[in-house]
Amino acid sequence: MKATNDNYKRRVDLVLKYIEENLDEKLSLEKLSSIAAFSPYHFHRIFRCITNETLNEYVTRKRIEKAALELLHDKKLISDIAFKYGFEDISSFSRLFKQYYGTSPSVFIVQNPYRHTRVFQIIRKNCQTYPNKKEYLRSMENLEKWCDMKADIQVLELKQKQLAYISCIGEQNLKDTYNDLIKWAKSVDLFDDTTKLITIYYDSFKITEAQKVRMGVCIEINDSITTDGIISKTKILAGKYIVARFVIQIDEFEKSWTSLFLWMNQNGYKQTDSEPFEIFHNDFTKHPNKIATVDLCIPIE
Repeated sequence: MKATNDNYKRRVDLVLKYIEENLDEKLSLEKLSSIAAFSPYHFHRIFRCITNETLNEYVTRKRIEKAALELLHDKKLISDIAFKYGFEDISSFSRLFKQYYGTSPSVFIVQNPYRHTRVFQIIRKNCQTYPNKKEYLRSMENLEKWCDMKADIQVLELKQKQLAYISCIGEQNLKDTYNDLIKWAKSVDLFDDTTKLITIYYDSFKITEAQKVRMGVCIEINDSITTDGIISKTKILAGKYIVARFVIQIDEFEKSWTSLFLWMNQNGYKQTDSEPFEIFHNDFTKHPNKIATVDLCIPIE
């Protein structure tokens, strides 16, 4: 039964990757079920079982979330962003966008845009009140100080990395997914005290609910390694990256990522379409204070 479930998850993951790379296309049930090598009927049921969303719900959410990120960070026409992510007209895009974010795309951009950042979510969670602009700017200043104090930041050219990975949906499943990866790596003699674990973020906590964020849980391998079952292969592409070394506790990851993106923006860098990731240099679960030494990496143009 486990082998069957792992096989199903791996085949659905092929579809998740295809969706991510082709949001501008018509993503029909027939097309996506053929990628997973299921009948449309069985694929629809299996997809929902694994992702807790119907195919249509998942695709629509991904399109809206990707569009929302561009609305926050890129000065493009709303219509251009809508068409980029597969919406046939601006009215249908605006209607769906309002269902997700409670406001129209144009208002989302110009009216207090800091409301939609992860920083706002942290502030709201802690103080239970809506922060005004002054409070938000003070939080930005604190994040700048945090980054200066905690991070050793470099801009580096990184080589391509070949990875073995498991797809994970939701931060609540991250620990178990890492345990599955480590178990596999040990079974094929790929895991020891020098192994570095890597997390790739395909979604942004800024826009996507934490229980729906998709991540890749990875270790670096060479091309000759064969993967099977729930384990797949992926790559981190060669290129220019902001690489920031942090020594932090687990509850400080959110603040560290947010401060690093703030540093990126203030220093005139722009993220590419590739995904950010983190590389762990120690097993923080064995540290007496649960402190991690980790590189946070953002691909930039």
